[in-house]
Amino acid sequence: MHLIYLKKRRFVKLYRPLPLCYHHGMSRIRVIARLDIKGPNLIKGIHLEGLRVIGDPYEYAKKYYQQGADELIYMDSVASLYNRNNLTQFVEKAAKGIFVPMTVGGGVRSVDDAMTLFLVGADKVAINTAAVANKQLISDMANRFGSQAMVLSIEAKSKTSGGWEAMTDNGREHTGLDVVEWAKEAVSLGAGEILLTSIDQEGTQKGFNVDLVRAVAKAVPVPVIASGGMGTLAHASDVVEKGAADAIAVAHMLHYNKTTIGAVKDHLAQGHIEVSRRAA
Repeated sequence: MHLIYLKKRRFVKLYRPLPLCYHHGMSRIRVIARLDIKGPNLIKGIHLEGLRVIGDPYEYAKKYYQQGADELIYMDSVASLYNRNNLTQFVEKAAKGIFVPMTVGGGVRSVDDAMTLFLVGADKVAINTAAVANKQLISDMANRFGSQAMVLSIEAKSKTSGGWEAMTDNGREHTGLDVVEWAKEAVSLGAGEILLTSIDQEGTQKGFNVDLVRAVAKAVPVPVIASGGMGTLAHASDVVEKGAADAIAVAHMLHYNKTTIGAVKDHLAQGHIEVSRRAA
């Protein structure tokens, strides 16, 4: 019997994992705030490069929680360079005052690394570079913590020949893996969710890569989070309606006060898209 560590305020308890029976279109759309972190700072870049300091990640996380974010994603943007995740203290602090699911990624190389993050308050752990290097790690984590806590992070870059290649190390290293095939393989190994970031669109505010999201969403039976490129509210509805995204990760528009979580949800709702709602 598999067991998973889940956060309940400051206490850690053992629970049976939920059955993985998710199918696209059955659940309300989630709006997620994404926070990319380097050292003590919240940062933002373009195409995962040219990183600019935004401010204190905890203050921004708290603001997005108060706005009604369904979940928060924290990514250590330089963790792969140092083979470690540096977000432990930040996650522990956030867990004391933020009570929505938190996904943490960057530099997670082992089951023990994941356990460290779960014990301080993470609800899900995202892996990319380590999963490519050791595919067995996906199964090991899913078996230990449950598939719903195992998120595969895919950084996708368009290929001149068509399709998309999965990249690692914050978009710096080629893998030769086709994104759609890699997503299917990872889900077969136990990944319970896909965080799909378009390197080409990330930070450009030109819209999500709808074709990319649709291709992956149609290929796998687990939730797909669209990340990278949102610059208008219309981009949110586009990636849901045309791309079949199950959730939207927003960064730039939130960080620069161009919109709020509530405004994104209201826009989706006005288009007759069911959204998740919770008390702020």
